[in-house]
Amino acid sequence: DSMTFQGSFQFYEIDISPYIKSVPLTEAVDPVDLEDYLITHPLTMDSGPLRDLLEFPPDDIEVVYSPRECRTLVSAVPEESEMDPHVRDCVRSYTEDWAIVNRKYHKLGTGFNPNTLDKQKERQKGLPKQIFESDEAPDGNSYQDEQDDLKRRSMSIDDTPRGSWACSIFDLKNSLPDALLPNLLDRTPNEEIDHQNDDQRKSNRHKELFALHPAPDEEEPIERLCVPEVPKEHFGQRLLVKCLSLKFEIEIEPIFASLALYDVKEKKKISENFYFDLNSEQMKGMLRPHVPPAAITTLARSAIFSITYPSQDVFLVIKLEKVLQQGDIGECAEPYMIFKEADAAKNKEKLEKLKSQAEQFCQRLGKYRMPFAWTAIHLMNIVSSAGSLERDSTEVEIGTGERKGSWSERRNSSIVGRRSLERTTSGDETCNLTSFRPATLTVTNFFKQEGDRLSDEDLYKFLADMRRPSSVLRRLRPITAQLKIDISPAPENPHYCLTPELLQVKLYPDSRVRPTREILEFPARDVYIPNTTYRNLLYVYPQSLNFANRQGSARNITVKVQFMYGEDPSNAMPVIFGKSSCPEFSKEAYTAVVYHNRSPDFHEEIKIKLPATLTDHHHLLFTFYHVSCQQKQNTPLETPVGYTWIPMLQNGRLKTGQFCLPVSLEKPPQAYSVLSPEVPLPGMKWVDNHKGVFNVEVVAVSSIHTQDPYLDKFFALVHALDEHMFPVRIGDMRIMENNLENELKSSISALNSSQLEPVVRFLHLLLDKLILLVVRPPVIAGQIVNLGQASFEAMASIINRLHKNLEGNQDQHGRNNLLTSYIYYVFRLPNTYPNSPSPGPGGLGGSVHYATMARSAVRPASLNLNRSRSLSNSNPDISGTPTSPDDEVRSIIGSKATDRSCNRMSSHTETSSFLQTLTGRLPTKKLFHEELALQWVVCSGSVREAALQQAWFFFELMVKSMVHHLYFADKLDAPRKNRFPERFMDDICALVSTIANDIVSRFQKDTEMIERLNTSLAFFLNDLLSIMDRGFVFSLIKACYKQVSSKLYSLPNPSILVSLRLDFLRIICSHEHYVTLNLPCSLLTPPASPSPSVSSATSQSSGFSTNVQDQKIANMFELSVPFRQQHYLAGLVLTELAVILDPDAEGLFGLHKKVINMVHNLLSSHDSDPRYSDPQVKARVAMLYLPLIGVIMETVPQLYDFTETHNQRGRPSCVTIDDYESEGGSMISQTVAMAIAGTSVPQLTRPSSFLLTSTTGRQHSTFSAESSRSLLICLLWVLRNADESVLQKWFTDLSVLQLNRLLDLLYLCVSCFEYKGKKVFERMNSLTFKKSKDMRAKLEEAILGSIGARQEMVRRSRGQLERSPSGSAFGSQENLRWRKDMTHWRQNTEKLDKSRAEIEHEALIDGNLATEANLIILDTLEIAVQTVSVTESKESILGGVLKVLLHSMACNQSALYLQHCFATQRALVSKFPELLFEEETEQCADLCLRLLRHCSSSISTIRSHASASLYLLMRQNFEIGNNFARVKMQVTMSLSSLVGTSQNFNEEFLRRSLKTILTYAEEDLELRETTFPDQVQDLVFNLHMILSDTVKMKEHQEDPEMLIDLMYRIAKGYQTSPDLRLTWLQNMAGKHSERSNHAESAQCLVHSAALVAEYLSMLEDRKYLPVGCVTFQNISSNVLEESAVSDDVVSPDEEGICSGKYFTEAGLVGLLEQAAASFSMAGMYEAVNEVYKVLIPIHEANRDAKKLSTIHGKLQEAFSKIVHQDGKRMFGTYFRVGFYGTKFGDLDEQEFVYKEPAITKLAEISHRLEGFYGERFGEDVVEVIKDSNPVDKCKLDPNKAYIQITYVEPYFDTYEMKDRITYFDKNYNLRRFMYCTPFTLDGRAHGELHEQFKRKTILTTSHAFPYIKTRINVSHKEEVRPVQRWAMVSYLLY
Repeated sequence: DSMTFQGSFQFYEIDISPYIKSVPLTEAVDPVDLEDYLITHPLTMDSGPLRDLLEFPPDDIEVVYSPRECRTLVSAVPEESEMDPHVRDCVRSYTEDWAIVNRKYHKLGTGFNPNTLDKQKERQKGLPKQIFESDEAPDGNSYQDEQDDLKRRSMSIDDTPRGSWACSIFDLKNSLPDALLPNLLDRTPNEEIDHQNDDQRKSNRHKELFALHPAPDEEEPIERLCVPEVPKEHFGQRLLVKCLSLKFEIEIEPIFASLALYDVKEKKKISENFYFDLNSEQMKGMLRPHVPPAAITTLARSAIFSITYPSQDVFLVIKLEKVLQQGDIGECAEPYMIFKEADAAKNKEKLEKLKSQAEQFCQRLGKYRMPFAWTAIHLMNIVSSAGSLERDSTEVEIGTGERKGSWSERRNSSIVGRRSLERTTSGDETCNLTSFRPATLTVTNFFKQEGDRLSDEDLYKFLADMRRPSSVLRRLRPITAQLKIDISPAPENPHYCLTPELLQVKLYPDSRVRPTREILEFPARDVYIPNTTYRNLLYVYPQSLNFANRQGSARNITVKVQFMYGEDPSNAMPVIFGKSSCPEFSKEAYTAVVYHNRSPDFHEEIKIKLPATLTDHHHLLFTFYHVSCQQKQNTPLETPVGYTWIPMLQNGRLKTGQFCLPVSLEKPPQAYSVLSPEVPLPGMKWVDNHKGVFNVEVVAVSSIHTQDPYLDKFFALVHALDEHMFPVRIGDMRIMENNLENELKSSISALNSSQLEPVVRFLHLLLDKLILLVVRPPVIAGQIVNLGQASFEAMASIINRLHKNLEGNQDQHGRNNLLTSYIYYVFRLPNTYPNSPSPGPGGLGGSVHYATMARSAVRPASLNLNRSRSLSNSNPDISGTPTSPDDEVRSIIGSKATDRSCNRMSSHTETSSFLQTLTGRLPTKKLFHEELALQWVVCSGSVREAALQQAWFFFELMVKSMVHHLYFADKLDAPRKNRFPERFMDDICALVSTIANDIVSRFQKDTEMIERLNTSLAFFLNDLLSIMDRGFVFSLIKACYKQVSSKLYSLPNPSILVSLRLDFLRIICSHEHYVTLNLPCSLLTPPASPSPSVSSATSQSSGFSTNVQDQKIANMFELSVPFRQQHYLAGLVLTELAVILDPDAEGLFGLHKKVINMVHNLLSSHDSDPRYSDPQVKARVAMLYLPLIGVIMETVPQLYDFTETHNQRGRPSCVTIDDYESEGGSMISQTVAMAIAGTSVPQLTRPSSFLLTSTTGRQHSTFSAESSRSLLICLLWVLRNADESVLQKWFTDLSVLQLNRLLDLLYLCVSCFEYKGKKVFERMNSLTFKKSKDMRAKLEEAILGSIGARQEMVRRSRGQLERSPSGSAFGSQENLRWRKDMTHWRQNTEKLDKSRAEIEHEALIDGNLATEANLIILDTLEIAVQTVSVTESKESILGGVLKVLLHSMACNQSALYLQHCFATQRALVSKFPELLFEEETEQCADLCLRLLRHCSSSISTIRSHASASLYLLMRQNFEIGNNFARVKMQVTMSLSSLVGTSQNFNEEFLRRSLKTILTYAEEDLELRETTFPDQVQDLVFNLHMILSDTVKMKEHQEDPEMLIDLMYRIAKGYQTSPDLRLTWLQNMAGKHSERSNHAESAQCLVHSAALVAEYLSMLEDRKYLPVGCVTFQNISSNVLEESAVSDDVVSPDEEGICSGKYFTEAGLVGLLEQAAASFSMAGMYEAVNEVYKVLIPIHEANRDAKKLSTIHGKLQEAFSKIVHQDGKRMFGTYFRVGFYGTKFGDLDEQEFVYKEPAITKLAEISHRLEGFYGERFGEDVVEVIKDSNPVDKCKLDPNKAYIQITYVEPYFDTYEMKDRITYFDKNYNLRRFMYCTPFTLDGRAHGELHEQFKRKTILTTSHAFPYIKTRINVSHKEEVRPVQRWAMVSYLLY
């Protein structure tokens, strides 16, 4: 073998150093010599799981002889002991054990181990239910009720004592905290924390990631192979017919019935007859003298019919006969038609008379029958109407007994759907008989037989007529009777069944029970199924006789039929089957008599059991009798009137068919049986001058007689060779020995002319014989004749015929089922000597046959012969004499020489045979696989083409032959390099090379054939890996690769060829020992140390040596040459992946899905493989895929962007910031959107590297979501299972850029595997769409249109079912069975509506997948963080780690994951505190948001962890600088955005978390003395207030005043975070402008400007800028509340504070300009002037003349408007509104002053408020109090809500009036209002003028109008002394 391997030997001599020459990925590297490697690198460990990865298991391949299952209790074999060789071979072929080569672990390869649905379900058992908040969330409706409830009891609105901090604190203090985390506050070293986290994270993890991930949607996986069907006897669809009763109007004589099926369209009888006897015992008794005792087998009343081709044309025909009597049929039937059962008493005498007549006839003529009546049932009517209950009283009554459905349900599963009456493509109507409801039929009408219309031809006419509505038969007078029959689908395994040969079928518990007969089918069309049982039946059908020209009296004619083995009358054989109630077999049969007819027709069927071996003397003898019906004196009962016969053999072949025979008047002479009656024998008298007058048909149903001349000749010649008897007589020829060779060769080539049906029936035997001729060239006339080539050609042509003609019988690879079964079960290496007794039991020659599994030590001599090389090996056509064998052979032969049975040669004397032995003239023993390979390599032309077409067949034969050879030669354990001779390996090499060349050169022309060839070659190499030198097979793979890659360079569109190569590779990698083939235990070691050291402590017994140099680590993770050489197949797989996914790969885009599926498929199978379940082993397996990480990192820009789909996905309830756009409809989210825009809460976009790619616009095409998801799950699998220490080493070597890329990948994984939530599953279900088939996948398929031939084939083989079975070999049942096996894992796509449980299950799986995926991501992040700890240089990646962590917190996660996630986050913050607080401040804000979000979770464990994290975050921030302003501010800001965006946010949960944080602060002993606990408490209380308000804001969406109040209060809560307060002020401004409250809007802007001014003045000292809010006092007295004086104010120079765009000079100017504009719109021009007073100095300082000119223009405008509008200005109208009643909640007993637009009438506001609250509480509940008197709460109805509305006016003291001169002055800065109430002293409101008084009430509001809101609380109320009415009048007059 040196030649093949010199390339790869050098591998060990070079130093695998960095200088190794690199081989581009597009070319294959030289493989490692695996066998050598294993010898030179023994593994140091002796046992343990890793040991099994090293080498194939010792019991990898076994040769099993499994007894074939026999249906019957005793197997069907001939009774004779002496059999001719052909019969012997047939019988052997039907009885020998199956010879199966079993790859014991084959089922673990991907071909047999798809990740099917059922398998998934199995692996998913016992999954824990992951808890997700999104699933727990309440539904909309229940949530609404809660909210309404909250409205009633929500906290108060403003700073009234009840709504104050005190109250809120009280609430908080009384709430309960969640569980505290133990030891949270301990100062544990980071290493220890990491260790604990690690242990907890790794415990109870789900072992198999792929069990949680559905297999990608693909066509039939290419590597999928099914174990072929066991060859077995063919049955069509089976029908059970039970005959229950037969009753006529009169019962006078026995009636005999038979049933058979007929096909009208094919004009064919399609079953043998079933005879049944329903006569009463009394009637049977009438025949006693004529009938011997009945055998139980003849008493059957139920039968099973088989129908292969059910159609609308099948009829069940029932024929009745009675005992022969005088008179024609019409006369005999008359009584049955005229007498009625009802009149039995009336006609008693007549009936008695008829009965006595019948008794006489039975006595005398009991053994003869006459035709009587018939009827027919249209089978399909019954089957199709059995479901419905249409009654047709004349024909069929369907009984509705309780028997319905007894079997139909059980059978339903075997056929898909009820395709009962579909029309199919062939125009034939197929019908389904396996699933109709059983029916009981009552047949009431029979037609009497007509003597001149008994033939089958007539019957077909009648039947065709019956289907017409105006049937002639309807006009005939029927015989009325009642025949009851049950028809039902036959059960799977009925008991008490007899085969057509009367053998008992298994499960025959009791021989005394009445049996059911299986009725032999005569299929309407050919059935292509090989024989598997011995059957040898002959059916004789006498048809007609013409005695018209015969002299003498012959009228009542019967024919006696006998089967004779000689000429003596006693030689009749008892082989004729009995009919009913008679013996099993008899020696003769009589036909029924037609009265007084000289040329009768017959309708008899005589069934005969043929002897196995026929001689020339076997013949059928027909004797014709005249029966005299009347009893006359001296007249015998029967008189012979003629004789004729048929010899059974003619020239050695069975004689069957149609005969028209002459009839002799005399007994035939001596020795007649060998001649045919057509031969004119001298001196014989014949009827009608020796003309043919008797028509008879003989039909054989035999698995012995081929009934095909070509097959017969071939078998006869082969047996002549065996027997060595010359001359051979075949047909009319005598073949002498010298002529034998030519005849044999021509008979082999003539096999092509034989009929296909017999070829298929005798397929097994035929192939056996052809193979035998290859292996054992016969010695003819002393010369060895080489028939290898002829046999090879014959096999190729037969196989191609099968392929072409039986298209429906193929699997997806185009392999014909019959042939796969032959190879798998039947084929074995033939025995080498003719007739040597075989070592197994049975002694049947012709095949080596081991009964035991143990390989016997004693071998038959034939096996120990070393192969003697004869010339013929190199040239198949030269026949030569073999050279002398070596001594070993001679000694064996010497000892055997006396045992002649062993060595019968073509020799005449023993001595010569002995001499031959000594001179070594032996027949050569060739090895079939060697001969086959040779023939294949040297063949050419059409033969080669034929072999290529069906290459799979020869490959599989070759492999099985190789295994058998190794087995018998005891070489299955031999070293692989010594198993096969070199020239055989050369032949294989040549073969593979030429076939690869065919693939490469012809793939465009013969697409379909090349696809088949490609897969066949791949399966062949896959098989060879199990038995040959694996290094050699690798070199073959390389050779194929080389041919492909050299071709690829020249192709414009490479995708088709690459696709073929993918199929090729995928099949090879489906080998069950794929992992072992990749040498997973070998490290890429430098040659210095041939065996890797394993004694490394640090690597935690991982088997990775520590001294692996860095360069080695890189080699393990890159597709380096060493990696590709050593892990050969994995290298090829990953290389394909890298090449195809390469964005620059031209034209391979369409293969993405295919190549990704290949990797996915492999990993998925490793994952579920029990051999790799040990984590140590899995780590080794994962090592083979380490480069996958790099490959996927390269594809980052092309991966489907799962993060972008968030918004469209309608994610349930777990809403994050990036979700706010989707809620565009509601007000709140807009406000928050603005909040975010103005602050530093980060936008959640993709991490930077994604942004890079998206900004430059992706040049590359993106992968589909499905492909990306598959890739990512593969990535996670590798990360999960690879050895951590190795990953860490590699991470250490990666650049920051690469690590960031890896983090980007993890970021994407988080989004990709995010839990969708139960609601989404339900929604998807309701839409019933298939999620995975996204459009892109369809597009890929379209691009690849050309690759579709194989899919086309798969489709065709499935589609065969939809077509009519006519093109296929047999009914659809077989195909269906095949299809069911092939496709059971695709059923998920077919079913659309899922049950509740299935949705639950899907959600359960998805939840577990999300959890596991995220935990793997977390594990990997931890490794990255450790890497940073090791190499300080990588700190810059921590931001990326944090980004992924935060992103995962933002997604929909399970409680389990979040616990671990928070633990990791806490550890990260404690290791790198400055990371968050100094570098990644944006992330700090984000983290606060995430933590708060989870603090409000409905699941307590999540809250516990989130609040712990939040508390520690504050604590760490505090420890850095003694205050935690940053966290405080971020948390406060987060709260606002959180409450704003979350749909069903529950304050209750957040309140608990706040309480938990308080509790931690109280228990934190270390910080007790600092200000920390107080600061925490303040923060928590403030948060709590904001929380309560924001929550309420949502409730008051529709109540503008309340909404503004709340916004106001929230803004107040943000006193300490200027950014947010500013945002909320602007939000309020926006709200006001919407409602055209421009004055208020302007006020909000002024407050904003004042706030900005305060902070600007702290930041920079510029004289021209306002000093702070004081400057704005002139604009509004309220502005002072913006001053920043509290001790907790964050200093504006802290990063992230006041960083919004408004906290700049330009921002300030902008706010003021907006304010001016709003004032102007409000018509408050005086205020415009005040605003510009602040602005002008700024512009002046900036010398901005343009701005100044604009401002002055605006001022001029304002002042001129004041002038123009004098006296016409209107500002507002004010009303006092009081609310009374508990319904109002917070508003109860509150009074406000409302500012309404100018000229608002009391009625308007009254109407508005009444309407608004009426809608809210119910119109009958709300009442407006019409007066303005003080309200007495006690007198009000507690169930109502009262509103009191009073008009009020501004009120000024006298001193004020000095300053308030203009209309504007009197309507600006208003704080006091007044209204008057009329009253009289006695309490009534109104009285006489003199009694009438008026009370003035003055209200003071908490702020001055206009303010930033339109209603202000009344803070003070005073009454002025009463004024009498008249005084009042005078006051008004002034």
